[in-house]
Parts: sequence; structure tokens; C-alpha cells
Amino acid sequence: MIEAVVFDIGETLIKDDRGWNAWADWLGVPRHTLSALVGAVVAQGRDNADALRLACPGIDIEAEYQERLAVDQGERIDETDLYPDVRPALAALRAAGLRVTIAGNQTAHAGDLLRSLDLPADVIATSGEWGVAKPEPAFFRRVVELAGASPEHTAYVGDHPQNDLLPAAAAGLKTVHLRRGPYGHLWADTPATATADWRINTLSELPALLCD
Repeated sequence: MIEAVVFDIGETLIKDDRGWNAWADWLGVPRHTLSALVGAVVAQGRDNADALRLACPGIDIEAEYQERLAVDQGERIDETDLYPDVRPALAALRAAGLRVTIAGNQTAHAGDLLRSLDLPADVIATSGEWGVAKPEPAFFRRVVELAGASPEHTAYVGDHPQNDLLPAAAAGLKTVHLRRGPYGHLWADTPATATADWRINTLSELPALLCD
């Protein structure tokens, strides 16, 4: 029986469009160009930050990120960035008695922004706050602690086979693959995705699957 559900963030709960568009505008790169580069590195199985390195060779990503923050052009997350199924699904899971946790590879600032949305979740944490990121086993040890349930009674929901499904399964968690975003669609029918305990197209499917 599932007692806790943990959600990835990017392209699981929030759309990444705003973030990439902001980077393109900041670097003076056409949005379509950076979007295409993101797609290319995703298809190659590379870190999506490599798209920034291809668009701007020699870039110091952290320095540019801090400069954007300094001039009030940093990360922004608001209600329009959420997928429409997020609030109803999270609320339904909590109403059914499951502990709802959000934990993904995001900055500490993104964690603050997400908490400001007052989502129907018990706790929100990011890799930037923890100092460890997926797919590192230490990240999923923190996930288990935060979820407050044993791994076999905890489901991790995400779009990325290598960052979400495989390391979560290795940590003993149940896994849910969400066919959403570039990673979720590109690898929807691969062996790695086939190992998930459940495969869904929308978060709206979760309550019926996990609440029995």
C-alpha cells in the first residue's frame, strides 16, 4: 500500500518554458535556437545545461545565474507555470491520506518560489537546498527521510528514466513514469521506462492508481 508520494519538479509539476526563454533572452540567443539545442542534448542523453554551453561557449552558468538575480531577472515561478492537473491531483492524494512531498533538481531559490505557491503538499525541498542532486543515491536517501514512509510504501513520480525512475527504484521506492516534457516523451517506450511500476499520461490518473 502506498503511504507517500514524492514528485519531481521540472516537467512533472511545472513547465520549463519560462526558464529557458529567460535564459535565451538573457544571452541574446533566439528562443527557438536555444529550444532546439535543449532538444538536441536531451536526445543525446546529456545534461540539459549543455544547451547553454553550446549557445554560449565558455559560459560560467553559475556566475550568469547570480548576475540575473542581482538585476531582478532571475528565476520566476508562478501559478501559470504549473501544469493544470497539479493542484487537483496533489489535493486528491492528500485527501486520501497520503503524505505528499515535492523534491527535485532545482535551485534553493526555486524551492522558495514553489513554497510561496501554497501547493497542497506537506513539504517541498530541492537539490540546491540539500547540496546533492539526482541521480545520486544520497538524494534519494533524503527523499525517503522526507517522505516519512518506508521506501516500499513510497512512490516517486517523474519524467526522466535516468534521473528519476532508475535511481528511485535502486533506493527501493516504487516508481511512476509521467509521459510529459522532452524526456518523458522521448524515452516513453524504452526499457528503462518499462521498469516503472506505473506509467501515466497525466497526474489526474494517480489518485485512482495509488489510493486503494
